[in-house]
This record gives sequence, structure tokens and C-alpha cells, in this order.
Amino acid sequence: MVSGKHKSKTYRKVRVKTPGGRVTIHYRKRKPGKAKCGNCGKPLAGTIRERPYKIQNTPKTKKRPERPYGGVLCSKCTRELIKSKARK
Repeated sequence: MVSGKHKSKTYRKVRVKTPGGRVTIHYRKRKPGKAKCGNCGKPLAGTIRERPYKIQNTPKTKKRPERPYGGVLCSKCTRELIKSKARK
């Protein structure tokens, strides 16, 4: 029988093949939603979508784009912001 906490949609079912050849179901936490732009709300490109314990082991350059406002604003909003700052 499945334990109570695994009955909700918080956990996802993953089929895992055991060394004995049987396929069993393991329950793993779901991935978080994609990072969104702080200005327009569009999903950000170039950011990883993983659980925090996996993110802390990845290098900083893999977590967000290496540009001004990388990981905060999308490329279009960044372009517009830089243009407006240059025009002032």
C-alpha cells in the first residue's frame, strides 16, 4: 500500500528497474516551475529548473546567463532597459 503522503500530486511517480529485473515505482518530489522575468513574467531562457539540493552543486555559470540582469530579466526586457538608460 502507498503511504498517505504519496497519494497527493506533490510527488511524481518514477518507474525504476531494480537489479533483480523488476520494475518498481519510486516517488520523487516534482521540479519547481521555471524562473520568470521580473518585468514581463515570461519564462527565462538559460536558467536551470531543478531542486535546490541539485542547484547548489552546479556551477554559477550554469545557473543563469552571463549578461547584465541575467537570471532576473529576459533578454528583451534587458535590451529595453539598457536602451532607456543610455538615452537618459
